Amino acid sequence: MNIQHVEELFQFIENSPSCFHAIVTIREKLNDEGFIELVEGRSWQIEKGKKYYVTRNLSSIIAFKIPENDFKNFHIVASHSDSPTFKIKENAEIEVNNKYVKLNTEKYGGMICSTWFDRPLSIAGRILVKEGNLVKTHLVNIDKDLVIIPNLAIHMNRAVNDGYKYNAQIDMLPLYGDNTSKGSLMKTVAQSVGVEEDSILGTDLFLYNRMRGTKIGANSEYISSPRLDDLECAYASLSAFLSETNSNSASVYCVFDNEEVGSGTKQGADSTLLYDVLRRINMCLGNSEEDYYKLIASSFMVSADNAHALHPNYSDKSDPTNKVYINDGIVIKYNANQKYTTDAVSASIFKSICDSVNVPYQTFTNRSDILGGSTLGNISNAHVSLNTIDIGLAQLAMHSTYETAGAKDVTYLIDALKAFYNTSIEQVEDGQYIINSKC
Repeated sequence: MNIQHVEELFQFIENSPSCFHAIVTIREKLNDEGFIELVEGRSWQIEKGKKYYVTRNLSSIIAFKIPENDFKNFHIVASHSDSPTFKIKENAEIEVNNKYVKLNTEKYGGMICSTWFDRPLSIAGRILVKEGNLVKTHLVNIDKDLVIIPNLAIHMNRAVNDGYKYNAQIDMLPLYGDNTSKGSLMKTVAQSVGVEEDSILGTDLFLYNRMRGTKIGANSEYISSPRLDDLECAYASLSAFLSETNSNSASVYCVFDNEEVGSGTKQGADSTLLYDVLRRINMCLGNSEEDYYKLIASSFMVSADNAHALHPNYSDKSDPTNKVYINDGIVIKYNANQKYTTDAVSASIFKSICDSVNVPYQTFTNRSDILGGSTLGNISNAHVSLNTIDIGLAQLAMHSTYETAGAKDVTYLIDALKAFYNTSIEQVEDGQYIINSKC
């Protein structure tokens, strides 16, 4: 296993306590590699042989490389920046008996609530601040063990181990401080970024788990960390994207926000973001509208979002003939109702790419009597329709605040996506494709 990739992944996650911080972390890497930032509200000047990126809402990003020569298609990898958490409500402080102050929160996404108890948490996100006639964004990360969601003692809830339905308004509110902390939350937030409290106009603040990633297992074969879903794929696809150049295809790297709540935002996979960027690339290069549709016909997307490994204590929850294991390679995800976009075409193309670099893969489908989730691929395809495969890395405890995956699989995904970015896929006619590696 490549220990460097694992340690880099842990650092990437630690630097990304919120979706906004994840995009800043990615932007810094792109800037270091000489990418040019574009702004949606300004004119774009795009030249062959150069590299660019654009953000939306500071929580989604699309980066792309334009080859020196005319290119035949787009090679796209998409992941997401958000994870299930708790959002801090407006007017968040709640005083309890003049002794405690707790914070009013609401659920963001579908988390395993019990995993948020009794561990150090803090607050990260963004605030909008008035500076003269400018409204400016500041990222917030209160870099200390700030709050905790304490469990109710078993003596007061004897049935807790018999199954308990958590009430988000009662059970899940974090303890912030004693009575002397009343009225200090927004002051603490303001001080963390060096602004005045009364200049704050808006907030998007979330809880995050302070625990760092670690290697576990008898041979350190597993990794455990917050936010593996889906920062593991965001990290791996960025590593592959930065390391490969394709002379026949425009390589595209996407990280969307709000996957955990359905993607139906201006910056989600169900927005026009990908469509807008690809159309503007085509237009800025002087191509016709028909040229755009020809490019899309031969383009390919990898939708990368982690997958469910067989659980050692609940093997019956997995499909009987499509069992997925940690460290056994990339997971190709199938669903007959197209919650995942994988079909025979996209699977065949991607398998051939994995085979070319000896990266193992395995197949996932839900048991037919258990509903699964959806992800980026089928949602983004409603706006940009192209061959797409849904993949991920096997993990346990998905949507826990501390998830577990495989140390080997990080490298498998990087190697497979390097090969993908370094491959030419050209549609000859509907249902026939030419695949050439090392472009």
